[in-house]
Amino acid sequence: MDVVRRIDEPDAVATPRPTVRDGPTPVAIETASVWRRWRAVVLQRARTFALGLVSLGTTLLLWHLATRYRLDLYVRFTNIPSPGDVFDHLVRALHSPSYVRNILKSLQRIFIGFAFAALFGIALGVVIGWYRTARELVFPTAEVLRPIPAIAWVPMSIMLWPTAEGSMVFITFLGAFFPILLNTMHGVAMIDPVLVRAARSLGARPRALLLEVILPGSLPYAFTGLSVGMGVAWVSLIAAEMISGQFGIGYFTWESYSLIQYADIAVGMITIGLLGLVCSGLIRMLGRIAMPWIRASEAHK
Repeated sequence: MDVVRRIDEPDAVATPRPTVRDGPTPVAIETASVWRRWRAVVLQRARTFALGLVSLGTTLLLWHLATRYRLDLYVRFTNIPSPGDVFDHLVRALHSPSYVRNILKSLQRIFIGFAFAALFGIALGVVIGWYRTARELVFPTAEVLRPIPAIAWVPMSIMLWPTAEGSMVFITFLGAFFPILLNTMHGVAMIDPVLVRAARSLGARPRALLLEVILPGSLPYAFTGLSVGMGVAWVSLIAAEMISGQFGIGYFTWESYSLIQYADIAVGMITIGLLGLVCSGLIRMLGRIAMPWIRASEAHK
């Protein structure tokens, strides 16, 4: 006789079997992806650092060989100091209060002039790039003044400003102003009109449109102008310090030439290069802070 088992009996209830997933979990996949990106970034930076060391080492080696054997081809190295002599004079200069004072004076002039150039250059660039009437009024004058080298303004700035300090800050300002102005203006002009129409259709007022669309959209171009302007500002300042300055790293370099101290000339040149490198690095760091979306896009490449 067949035994019929009721479905409500405990033995008739099927116990669910645990599902076994094949392959890694989503958390493990994401962790591995993050690890690969981090490893790629580290390897890229290590490669960049290694290539930079190779480049600097090759330059120093060629400099050493050219001064050691006193190469006298079309370019003469008979009076050029060796890297060892320059290093000795650099160590000596670092213990000199006048050398440190000259560096601090140049940095003070750079930061004051560049700060005013960044403020007025970005503000005026946004206005000129966004409003046609302002562009038609201001841009022709800017185009006439822009080709004039900052060094050509030295005699005029001496007559304009009551002190030599004010004239050198003014020349530094001029050197940085026009690259910042033109790049910011170009950045505003390159903003996608679709974004502007979308913001207006959503009810954005002019102030919100400026802060939420125009400024963020033009920031990459503005920071390009800031980077270029910093380099031009250093060129302008050094030239002004050589001509009319009493302190500063440009004055230190020119004074070394007047006193026929060739190693100190190289010390001044290397100092100018290092200071410019540090200032450009600060601009890039500020750009990464001000534009986090670019940093995020680079991290996902």
